[in-house]
Amino acid sequence: MIHSVGVLSDGALTNQSWERFETVLWPKVLGAWHLHRATADRDLDMFVLFSSRVGVMGNPGQANHAAANAFLDQLAAHRRAQGLPGQAIAWGAWSEIGEAAEQRERIDRQRSALGGRWFTPQQGLRAFDQLVRQDVTTSVVMSMDWSVFEEAVEDRPPFLEDLLSTESDDEADSPASAADLLSQLQDTPASREELLVSFLQQEVQAVLRLSTAPQPTVGFFDLGMDSLMAVELRNRLNRAFAEEYVVPNTVVFDYPDIATLARHLVGELGEVGSAPAAQVQSEPESRPMVQREEDGIAIVGMACRFPGAPDIAAFWHQLEAGTDAVTDGRGDSGSWGDLAEDLPTEYAAYRQGGFVEGIEQFDSRFFRIAPIEARLMDPRQRMLLETSWQALEDAGMDPDRLRGSRTGLYAGISTSEYRDLMTGGDYGVSYLGTAASMTVGRISFALGLEGPTIPVELNCASSLVAVHQAVMGLREGEVDMALVGGAHAVLSPDLTREMAELGMLSASGRCRAFDAAADGFARGEGCGMVVLKRLSEAEADGDRIWGVIRGSAVNQNGASAGPTVPNGPAQERVIEEALARGSVVPSEVDYLEAHGSGSGFGDPIEVQAAAAVYGKGREADRPLLIGSVKTNIGHLEPAAGIASLIKTALAMKRGVIPKNLHFQDPNPHLDWDQLPVRVVSAMTDWPSHPERPPRAGVSAFGISGTNSHVVVEGYPADSDGGMQLPAGSAQPVAVFLPEPLADLPLAEEEIRTRGTRFLPLSGKADGALRELAGRYLSWLDECDGEGDAETILADMAWTAGVGRSHFDYRAGVVFRDAASLRDGLKTIAKADEGSPVAATKVAFAFTGEGSEWVGMGQALYESEPVVRAVLDRCDAV
Repeated sequence: MIHSVGVLSDGALTNQSWERFETVLWPKVLGAWHLHRATADRDLDMFVLFSSRVGVMGNPGQANHAAANAFLDQLAAHRRAQGLPGQAIAWGAWSEIGEAAEQRERIDRQRSALGGRWFTPQQGLRAFDQLVRQDVTTSVVMSMDWSVFEEAVEDRPPFLEDLLSTESDDEADSPASAADLLSQLQDTPASREELLVSFLQQEVQAVLRLSTAPQPTVGFFDLGMDSLMAVELRNRLNRAFAEEYVVPNTVVFDYPDIATLARHLVGELGEVGSAPAAQVQSEPESRPMVQREEDGIAIVGMACRFPGAPDIAAFWHQLEAGTDAVTDGRGDSGSWGDLAEDLPTEYAAYRQGGFVEGIEQFDSRFFRIAPIEARLMDPRQRMLLETSWQALEDAGMDPDRLRGSRTGLYAGISTSEYRDLMTGGDYGVSYLGTAASMTVGRISFALGLEGPTIPVELNCASSLVAVHQAVMGLREGEVDMALVGGAHAVLSPDLTREMAELGMLSASGRCRAFDAAADGFARGEGCGMVVLKRLSEAEADGDRIWGVIRGSAVNQNGASAGPTVPNGPAQERVIEEALARGSVVPSEVDYLEAHGSGSGFGDPIEVQAAAAVYGKGREADRPLLIGSVKTNIGHLEPAAGIASLIKTALAMKRGVIPKNLHFQDPNPHLDWDQLPVRVVSAMTDWPSHPERPPRAGVSAFGISGTNSHVVVEGYPADSDGGMQLPAGSAQPVAVFLPEPLADLPLAEEEIRTRGTRFLPLSGKADGALRELAGRYLSWLDECDGEGDAETILADMAWTAGVGRSHFDYRAGVVFRDAASLRDGLKTIAKADEGSPVAATKVAFAFTGEGSEWVGMGQALYESEPVVRAVLDRCDAV
């Protein structure tokens, strides 16, 4: 929605009348207000009010025009306060079009004398596009010669001072200023990066004309920088460095935020003032294979968003309860809720599927994505972004610390069904919003990952093949860590109809894997992600480990009975190869999370192949147990493999195997009595083997003939049961003294365990902060009575401090036990809305006089090694 209207009736204020004011005010004030009221309950992408720079800067003879446009600026803010879209763009003079252009001959001389200039329609449209994407509440677009304005206007608005060139600005850019910066860098080598961050913040603030210094991790182009501003910043930096270092033209593209650029400059500046080091031809760094085949790949983090299960805990509760998450159509009331209704009447039976609640919702501002851009993004991109972040937090890793790391991103995806919705929409089809490469590339961009970023499109085997590629990348040393998963969204009625015509879908709407009534599968959607590391490194880092991948393999059916027909011998070979890579004996695998798609002839082929391999040397009273998660949530197609892997890891860790739903009469095409396999028709304890860890196989087969298999092992050998997540192994934490005190000796005697701890909380909005406090309260309720409370709370506080990103809206709880923690969290959860406060440095000051008491500082001295080292030094002096 765009409101663009204006009427002029200029005149000195003493010559104005209320009638002339009404003529100017009502089209803008009443027109915009009625438009606001009429659309308040509409789901608008944008509500843009075309204001004027006169409402910001004023103009002689246009008091009525200024008042009307000032109202539009406030209306935009009013809508934002109500949670509605709202923007006001205060335009200067367009050339060629608009009322100002029509009166150009009359007003140009006066405008030029005051520094006013004209911008072209092309420039205006580019500015409009940029501002809509930035989604700022109010903005001004005008062309001005500020040097002329400064000389011509004596009574200047104070807020324009930052835009005007003054003698003080010239002095700041002088060689003396450069000498000050270089001398500071030379005098304080320990804090160079911090000094450069502060310096760059000032420079970027000046170039972008910002009211406050920008955050170091926000991208230059997210702040609104364009190519001309990039050149201006580069020139300012070169003047500041006074030929000590020449900044290249591409610096803001190569190092796209202040923090990254500061780290780069620390290395480039070297020892400031010293003679340049001789150039040495460096050899390329070799990265040989870093892992033996017998070493495993650890799953250190998991996250999911599946039908009926927004997270890992809910997914396990669903599996444990034997819940069938398949529903008759999309249950939520979002804009996509009626997609199933688009199926022709004769296909009504195929309305049923596993649907993700609120799939159309996305917290775009968390990832600094403008709402209009988010609307063009395939929901698979949105889910993968959110779930990747959650998987890293589950792993106890601050996602922001992965920037620049050799972390790979591998994801199973398929053809975008969102394009079907876009074709009939107002925006047309977005290539960048739906392309497979951008689906994974956007995640690496958001997280700053620099390892391979690979989409895998192999139908139903996609995400398990992605796991295999990640495993091989870790074994070969191609990556140091990997994010792996898959995503799918069921949005195309036409594709559903085609799959039904091919006989792939169940007319009953249920996946009855291995049952005599099996007639296909129900479509499902969702997203799952896991974080993988080499086992030896995960153990050394003290990571919490969900399970260990021992072996994986991928192959193809080749010349089989048909391009879409399963092939038993090929499935046998892929299982055997995965077992061989993991050095696992087939009879020592307890459970198979099967592909199990409910195919009347595909299921028997899979069971027969699994029995042929896993039945070798197996005792008759220990059959291979089989199940399929598709009976719970439907077939997630490209994300099916990752759903199977997550289910398997959860089952191992909990020590029980969930029930395979809808299994009543075994498929008659198999001689079950002669096969060493048994379908898990009821919740079953994981078979106990004190001499070895639990083991499982996970299969996924693509309709194009791709076969994939992964062998997973429990870690540790015994299951901890219960719902609470296991902790990583205890690790010593190095003590880092401040740079000026780095040479101080640390106390040799043991430091006393802290009695008081601190839980930091943060969010990107005040509501998110209070919601986080509520989630911690729920977590405390779940933890009540489980394990050692002191250890659990200590681990929680540590992870919240070092394994989470810290955002602008912050709070903290100082606590001694669960009760005091609960009280502090309740206070935050119920607190009034606040605003972010700029981060400040904190120092402990001991005055030495006035209010001492016996034992003052004793607890700090006994429990904090840095405090002890400093006080010991003070005592010695």
